[in-house]
Amino acid sequence: MKSINQYLQTLDFVVVGLYLVILIAIGFWVSFIKKKKEGENLFLAGKSLGWKSIGLTMWGTNVGPSMLLLSAASGYTYGIAGANFSWYAFVFIMLLAMVFAPYYNRTKVSTLPEFIGKRYNTTSREMLAWYSMVTILVSWLGLTLFAGGLLVSQIMGWPLWVAVSVLAGISAFFAIAGGLEAIAITNSFQMVLLIVVSFGLTIAGIVEVGGIAEVYHSIPSENWQLFLPRDHPEYPWLPIVLGYPVLGIWFWCTDQSMVQSVLGAKNLKQGQLGTNFTGWLKIIDMPLFILPGILCFILFPELTAPEEAYATMVTQLMPTGVIGLVMAVLIAALISTIDSALNSLSTIFTLDIYVRRFKPKAKNKEVIRIGRIMVLVGSLLGVLFALLVAKIDGTDLFMLFQSILGFLAPSLASVFLMGVLWKKASPLAANVILSLGSAVSIGIGFFSILNFPNADFWPHPLLLSFYIFIGFMITMVLITKLFGNKYEGSQLPVLKETLGKVKNNKLVWGLWIVLTIVMIGLYLFFN
Repeated sequence: MKSINQYLQTLDFVVVGLYLVILIAIGFWVSFIKKKKEGENLFLAGKSLGWKSIGLTMWGTNVGPSMLLLSAASGYTYGIAGANFSWYAFVFIMLLAMVFAPYYNRTKVSTLPEFIGKRYNTTSREMLAWYSMVTILVSWLGLTLFAGGLLVSQIMGWPLWVAVSVLAGISAFFAIAGGLEAIAITNSFQMVLLIVVSFGLTIAGIVEVGGIAEVYHSIPSENWQLFLPRDHPEYPWLPIVLGYPVLGIWFWCTDQSMVQSVLGAKNLKQGQLGTNFTGWLKIIDMPLFILPGILCFILFPELTAPEEAYATMVTQLMPTGVIGLVMAVLIAALISTIDSALNSLSTIFTLDIYVRRFKPKAKNKEVIRIGRIMVLVGSLLGVLFALLVAKIDGTDLFMLFQSILGFLAPSLASVFLMGVLWKKASPLAANVILSLGSAVSIGIGFFSILNFPNADFWPHPLLLSFYIFIGFMITMVLITKLFGNKYEGSQLPVLKETLGKVKNNKLVWGLWIVLTIVMIGLYLFFN
């Protein structure tokens, strides 16, 4: 089979170019022409986001290459098991909406390290700020740029370093020029188009195979199972059930890149409705991104690399011009994830490190200037890390990415969860986990991913992440009990006090109840 870029005609490249010009024009309008209220900041869009922007921005941030490129590869190889990482997420998105968001809203924080500083102490805030920057550089910038670079290099025929650099450059433009508001508006535009063209690709694939019944019978029955046997090499059900919650709490509830749009909500209700919208959007991850991989396996079973499944479907089934549109939307989806990450990185460094430690009385113009400089620095570091990731050998990139995230998650998930659920959790306990605990978790992950001393020595990465998380929770209890709370007490109320002051909105609760029923039905149907 020819390389993917050989299928592209002049019209396709024209469509890609026009799309990117329109996208940049929208960002330019938001950044330099659209009138802004006095004091509106670069980081939280002036607390102006409604539920549609929040839902599409959260979903768009999550729909990076792991959805576009690696989910199709997972579907090509293992069927729908990878959908667990989309559908199981509704539990933790709901946890964000109904437990964490009221906390964040009541304390009026701009960053999650700021929240942790109020819950524990200033040392905790600074430690979390640095650790959060590392996780954003690794998980959001490095991994996303690497996977995105693979896709762009397939499309354009460029070397990986050129593709990565172009993605970083365009993303930095949005983060520097317009901040969160420009990202939210462009993301909304991009995600609607992504849904339309991806559904078009899925429908075209189903028609090419011969209908839904033919699709169902053309692959082994176990490929339609969400939960695979415990001895499955990549997707055993027990590590997913126990290990994904660790990743889910961190990713959906405590990661600045995901939560930032909720912090920028007009009010709590809009934030909760927006997260609910994200939960509904996560349902369509399977037909949009995993099913094309399954269809590709049926139609083109001899691909040399599963990571080519999505782009292969596009080039083989879509007409000239439409191929360029799909490729443009894929590139835009990658940009939406990267620019959100750059904005979050800039927010944390500027507000939690620069302003708090060095310039508490910095004027708004200086704060924005430092934030923009940090976007550039983050772009360069992200490119370097992406090229480093390219050196890692891995047969299943989707699971490799989940494994890396799984070892970044335990320390943050335990510190946040204990901080919200147990008021007695001490700053000393939190600081030990954020420092020594993080080093231990990352160290274990490093040796596990490299299979040192051998592959049989380590349990499944997600199960290992669960063990580390439980160990950290127990450690926090022991440190608090043995050494007491030698620092100032928490400035925040306990969970019961916070939720007791939140008015239960019937619409919000009703939508979450309906979504829960739908998700339970999906899991019963596919198991």
